[in-house]
Amino acid sequence: MTQPPASPAPRKRLKREQRLAQLMDLSWRLVREEGTDALTLGRLADAAGVTKPVVYDHFGTRHGLLAALYRDFDLRQGRNLEAALAQGKPDADSRARLIAAHHIGCVTAEGRELPDVVAALSSSPELATIKRECQTASIEKYGHALAPFMASKTLPKAALWAILGAADSLSNAVLAGEATEGEAHEELYELIMAAIRRN
Repeated sequence: MTQPPASPAPRKRLKREQRLAQLMDLSWRLVREEGTDALTLGRLADAAGVTKPVVYDHFGTRHGLLAALYRDFDLRQGRNLEAALAQGKPDADSRARLIAAHHIGCVTAEGRELPDVVAALSSSPELATIKRECQTASIEKYGHALAPFMASKTLPKAALWAILGAADSLSNAVLAGEATEGEAHEELYELIMAAIRRN
């Protein structure tokens, strides 16, 4: 007597935050494997095995999804920096080296995914707002970490923006093969130390 075919396993319902985490992980994987052009809400729904309304409920639009990926990267970077600063040596040289290595290391660890996400978002008015919020949070962290080592106890905003701009440019140079990670770390470290000495 033949056995009846097994019925498919019921689809597991995830809590909202679990579903969001799954969708974010899948989105990064799709960007890595297929590029940002392939990352649509429909493609993400297929990859996750859910209906399109589930994905639309989390992100609203494709730009909303790309913005969520950018914020996700920034939040992870911020948490990692805070953990590294808490464990690192509390002196100017160590802090400057840690900040330099951390910023460039985080961007290069993501590979081409992050620049691709930023490029895909470039036509969105959301990007300018999101980038400014994330950049402001970064320079506040840098300023707080470096303040104890300066006579003035603070770095001017212009100096912090210069450090962040250099960090982003050097990270992109590493990704493009125009500089090694070690060279980028050293240049950024020297820039940070110069800003500390001036203040």
